[in-house]
Amino acid sequence: MRKPIRTKALLVSLMFVMLFVLAACNSKNNNEGAAPTTAPSANATAEATAAPTAVPEAEDGLFNIKDFTNIKTNQGEAIEGGTLTFGLVSDSPFEGTLNNNFSSGIPDARVIEWFDDGLLDWDANFVYTNDGAATYEVAEDGRTFTFTIRDNVNWHDGKPVTAEDWLFAHEVIANPAYDGPRYGSDFTQIEGMDEFHAGTAKTISGIKVLSEKKLQITYKQSTPSLLTGSIWIYPLAKHIFGDMDVAKISSSPEVRQKPIGFGAFKVESIVPGESVVYVKNPDYWRGAPKLDKVILKVINPSTVVQELKSGGVDLVDSFPVDQFPDNAKMSNVQFLGITDKAYTYIGFKLGKWDKEKKIVAPDPKAKMADVNLRKAMWAAVDNNAVGKKFYNGLRWSATTLIPPSHPEFQDTSNPGVPFDQAAANKILDDAGYKLNGEFRTNPDGSELKINFISMTGGDIAEPLAQYYVQSWKAIGLNVTLEMVEFNTFYDRVGQNGDDDPTVDVYQGAWSVANDVDPSGLYGQDAIYNFPRYSSAENDRLLAEGVSEDAFDVNKRKEIYKEWQQFMVNEIPVFPTLYRAALVPVNNRILNYGIGDGTGLYYNDIAVSADKAVVAQ
Repeated sequence: MRKPIRTKALLVSLMFVMLFVLAACNSKNNNEGAAPTTAPSANATAEATAAPTAVPEAEDGLFNIKDFTNIKTNQGEAIEGGTLTFGLVSDSPFEGTLNNNFSSGIPDARVIEWFDDGLLDWDANFVYTNDGAATYEVAEDGRTFTFTIRDNVNWHDGKPVTAEDWLFAHEVIANPAYDGPRYGSDFTQIEGMDEFHAGTAKTISGIKVLSEKKLQITYKQSTPSLLTGSIWIYPLAKHIFGDMDVAKISSSPEVRQKPIGFGAFKVESIVPGESVVYVKNPDYWRGAPKLDKVILKVINPSTVVQELKSGGVDLVDSFPVDQFPDNAKMSNVQFLGITDKAYTYIGFKLGKWDKEKKIVAPDPKAKMADVNLRKAMWAAVDNNAVGKKFYNGLRWSATTLIPPSHPEFQDTSNPGVPFDQAAANKILDDAGYKLNGEFRTNPDGSELKINFISMTGGDIAEPLAQYYVQSWKAIGLNVTLEMVEFNTFYDRVGQNGDDDPTVDVYQGAWSVANDVDPSGLYGQDAIYNFPRYSSAENDRLLAEGVSEDAFDVNKRKEIYKEWQQFMVNEIPVFPTLYRAALVPVNNRILNYGIGDGTGLYYNDIAVSADKAVVAQ
């Protein structure tokens, strides 16, 4: 249910050309236009039958994400109203920064999705359409966008969502006192943004409010990313936040305790970090939701199966795929699945974040600065075996930093650094890391002790992290492991700009954007660039990837093929696993899908019975 697909012809020549080229080279099966079917049952109850679709069969104990559907098969007919319970699977509380302009973690994003929307939607090729809460036109120069917010798009308090709100979001993010993670190349691409951020201009010259519902933004150059993700689409309610100190907005009650949006549901109450109760927004611009209420609650990965079987939750944001084989035939749910827009990775700390300049500051003397050490650590781990042993094929070995969710640009011919323990040992030998007893020393003879942190989670989180530690021990590296809960983990790797100097290596995960441009994770001005890596060559490739030349998709593919190989050579991080996303959905839930291509929205969700179906 993240984003629906409703393809629409674009009238502006620039957009039409981009859409045509992308569609021509797109090889994904998006199930575009697919609609859910409804089983002919007029008397559905909490004792409804098992999910009607066959459970994907495992071959040699391994499952394949291609065997799953992403759209729930309806059973029964919708009842009036009803309450849905949604499980946010986490071993720690959600942080509670409940505004898109300030939030950073996936848990908070899952909370926000139920009550807030972006102003633009996109199609099967991740190109912005005119089907969202706002429409847009592009001038012939390809860099001036005029947006029109629909008349019936209102905040939950009844106030209209305005062009001033959209401008205000840009002004807050560009304010030097802003403490969120958004300011970066997507914003500095706007004319006049640099001057406003530096305090030499009182307004952003490239953004103009034309009327209450009409906004114009002029970017410095026309790039393909303007059509696929680099436009900031989340307004900020100026009538609520306009008089606040920017530095205090993210911690305000209006963000933490009583957040506002313009989505299908409104926040009624919050137990911080634990649960949220939403009620329907009858004035939602797409139409009133079919459900009366949604209850979100955090559930631990260790109890997710029990909650699903008992009907304690109707669905969850993600199901631990290591638990799927033992629960594949759960009778009261249907498992949906997609290739996730995500990957897990091992990152190496190579510098710090410069808070004043707001760029990464590489440290050539960092413990992990030697690329030979990083390459050996990549070669020492067998991620094919990890995917099979820990995830039964529902995660699989990753090779580059563009995942298979973007098949136009992922270089499937690139093997990354293959598992080869002998080669790893030779790399270290040749680089001067000598064995001194059980472990190696630095080339200068000093002790080499590597501090590694990983996130807590389900049952396999620590065994998986220990696997990496043992793999590195096998090539003579002394690596100590610390397991850290989600929020603390990201604080320590630097999501707020404070890099913990005791962290040398970390295991993280990224959900990637619709736009293939990786600058938001690896650009020199990206706070999410947690390894703190920067180089002139990386800057060049990232800039070329969003240049006017990159409107030629074949040219853009060449650029990102080169970038993928460059990152394989440099290894500020190395990808470990690509991922399947599995979502079990109770049999009573109607009109639900995951990923792109469903044509379904949150206000479409309904239930066929008052209570969740219980497993037999």
